[in-house]
Amino acid sequence: MPRIIMLLFVVCIPAIVVADNHDGAETRPVTHEDVWTMRRLATPVPSPDGEWVIVQVTEPSYEEDGTVSDLWLVAADGDGEPRRLTASSESEDGVAWSPDSTRIAFSSKRGEAEVAQIYVMDMTMPGEAQEITSLSTGASGPKWSPDGRRLAFESRVYPGAMSDEENAEEKEAREERGYNASTYEIFPIRQWNRWRDDLQTHVFVQDAVPNAEARDLMAGTDFVAQPGYAGVPSLSGESLHPEWTPDGRALVISATANLDDAAHDKTHYHLYKLADSGGEPEELTVGDQWSCHTAKFAPDGNSVYCLYTPATEYVYNLTEIARFDWPDTGVPSDFPSDPTLLTDGFDRPVREMTVSRDSDRVYFTAPDEGTVRLFGVAANGRGGVDALNRESGGVYAGVQAAGRTLVARWEDATNPAEIVQVNTRNGNHERLTAFNVERAAVLDRQPFRSFWIESSLGRRVHSYVALPPNFDENRKYPVITFIHGGPHSTSLDADHVRWSPHLLASPGYVVIMTDYTGSIGYGVEFSRAIQGDPLKTPGDEILQALDEAIERYPFIDADRQAAAGASYGGHLVNWLLGTTDRFDTLVSHAGLIDMEGQWSTSDVIYHREINAGGPPWEDSPIWDEQSPSSFAGNFSTPILLTIGEKDFRVPINQTIAAWSYVQRMQVPGRLLVFHDADHWIMKGAEARYYWEEVLAWLGGYLADTP
Repeated sequence: MPRIIMLLFVVCIPAIVVADNHDGAETRPVTHEDVWTMRRLATPVPSPDGEWVIVQVTEPSYEEDGTVSDLWLVAADGDGEPRRLTASSESEDGVAWSPDSTRIAFSSKRGEAEVAQIYVMDMTMPGEAQEITSLSTGASGPKWSPDGRRLAFESRVYPGAMSDEENAEEKEAREERGYNASTYEIFPIRQWNRWRDDLQTHVFVQDAVPNAEARDLMAGTDFVAQPGYAGVPSLSGESLHPEWTPDGRALVISATANLDDAAHDKTHYHLYKLADSGGEPEELTVGDQWSCHTAKFAPDGNSVYCLYTPATEYVYNLTEIARFDWPDTGVPSDFPSDPTLLTDGFDRPVREMTVSRDSDRVYFTAPDEGTVRLFGVAANGRGGVDALNRESGGVYAGVQAAGRTLVARWEDATNPAEIVQVNTRNGNHERLTAFNVERAAVLDRQPFRSFWIESSLGRRVHSYVALPPNFDENRKYPVITFIHGGPHSTSLDADHVRWSPHLLASPGYVVIMTDYTGSIGYGVEFSRAIQGDPLKTPGDEILQALDEAIERYPFIDADRQAAAGASYGGHLVNWLLGTTDRFDTLVSHAGLIDMEGQWSTSDVIYHREINAGGPPWEDSPIWDEQSPSSFAGNFSTPILLTIGEKDFRVPINQTIAAWSYVQRMQVPGRLLVFHDADHWIMKGAEARYYWEEVLAWLGGYLADTP
C-alpha cells in the first residue's frame, strides 16, 4: 500500500528515555493536577497491514472547554515520532481502519452540529476528513464492510420511525411539546447516570461516500418492537456491537430480548444475524443458560468468537471466550448450537480478546492477583491457556493484533499508560509512545509493596502498600486503608485518575489496599464467596490485613488510622462506622447505609436480592444483619460523606440517610453533595475540590500531635 503521508497539524512527542523515577533524581510529591491532567490514552487501533496504530489521546483540563482529545498516528514498529492527525474542538470516537489500510472512519460532533456523524479520512494524501452521514439522530461506531465500500454504524432512533424524515419530525415534536416527562411500564427505568428513554439502538448501512443513503436495517421489525429489546449496556449507553460476516452480506449483532425481566431475572444476551438488506434478525445463539455477545470473526472467516458468561445460581460468573464454527452457507440453522469454550478451566475472567492474523491463536487480558496480564490460547481450544509473561506486573488493556505482534495500553503504579508493542513469544513489551514519560519522571511515586495474609476463614488475601513521598523506613506514618469498589473488582498495580493511591499518600500517609473476599483475579470461588455475606467478612478481612501491615511494617503508626472508600468501598466504610471504633476518621463516597433502601432505588436490583438470600419480604436475615444502619447506635467515628446528586447506582437517598444517622448520633461529620455529578466525580474542578476536602479532612485527624 502507499506510505501514509496525510499528517494534519503535525506535533511530535520527543522519544525521551527517562531513567527510573527512583534513581536518585530530584522528585516531588504528586498533586491532583498531576493525576488529573496526565494524558489519557484510549485503546490502540492497528491498521490491517500491521504498519500503523491510531490512538485517541485526551489532554484533560480544569477548564470547562479546555480538554483536548485528538487522534494520533503511531508507527507499529516504533520508527519515528507519534503524529497528531486531528485538531478539532470535539473528540473523535470509534476509529476503524478500512480493510486496505488506506482510510479511517470515526464519529465526531463538529462545528455547530447537535449530534455526532461519521467521518472518513484518506490516509494516503493530505486533506480533511469528509462527513459521510447526515442523520438527524446521529451516527456512531463505524465498521467497514470486507470490500471497503460500505460502512455499518449505529444510531438511536425513535420507535416506529421508518425513515430519517420521520425521526426528524418526531424529534422536533418532542422538543416542542412543552413538558419533560417519561412514562414506564417495565424495569429498569434508569441506567447508570441517565433515565432510560424509548429510543432504540439500530444498525444502519451506507456507502462510504458523502450524501449516500443510510438504510436502517432494523426499522419496522418485530424484534425491536419487543419490550425487552436492547443492546449490550455500558457506562456510556448501549451497543449492538455489529460485525460484518466474512462474505459482507450480513452483520452479526449482540442484543437481548428480555431486558423487561431485569427486576426478577437475569438478562441474557445473544448473537443474531442481520442481513445487509435489513429484515428480522435471526437467532444464532439461544437459551437462558448462558449469554454470548461482542462477536469477533477470525481473519480466515472460518470461526466467530464471543464473550461468554454462564447463567448459574451465583451472581458472579467468569467471562470466558467461546468459539463457533462459521458455516459456509451463513445460514443460521447451520450454526452450531453449542460453543467450544477456549478458556474452559481457566480460573480468571476475560476482559477483552483479539485473534491473531493467521487465525491460529486468541490473545486476551485477564486480572490476575492485582495485575492484568496477557494470555494466549489456541484458536481451536486445544492446549489450554498460557500467560505470555507470568511475571509481568502492571495492567494491560485494549490488546489488539498488529501484524505478527500485539499492541496494547500498559501502565503500572509508577508509569502512566502508554502504547506498547508486545512480543507474543515471551510477553516482553517495548514502548511505542512517551506521552507521559517526562512528566511522570519528576513525581515521587514509589512502586507498591505487596503482602498476603491467611484470613480467619482460611482464605489467602492480597494487599498492596502505597508509600508516601520522601519515604524513610525509620519514620512513623499514619495509615489509611483504602477500599476498592465493585465488589467484583480489584486493587491494581496502577494509579487511578479518580481514586489515586499516590495522591492519597501524598501528605505523608501509608495506604493499604486489600483485595477482600469478592475481589476478582483470585479464582471464581473467592469472588463468589461474598454472596450471602456482603459486608461482614470483607470488613473483617480489611481489619485483619491492616493488623498484619502494622505488625509487618515498623514505619506504620498504629495510633493514627483512617479508612476511605467509594461505591462498594463506601458500603464497607459505612459498615466499619457501625462495627469498629479503631479508626480516627473515615471517608465514604457513594456508600449504602441500608441494604433494602439500596436495593429498592438502584438502577440494577436483582443481583442484590440474590446476594442477600432472597427479597426483603422473605426470611433472609442479611437485610438487617449486614446493613450499616442496624448498627447506628454504635456510630462514633468522625466521617466525611460525599455523593453525586445524579448517582443512580447508589442513589443519593443512601447518603442523605447516612447523614441523618450521623447527625442523630451527634458524630462529627461533613457532607459534600456534588449536584452535577453521578456515581463518579468527573469534572476537573469538582474532582480537585473533592480531593482538597478529603485531604484536609484526613489531615485534621491524622496530623502529628504536638
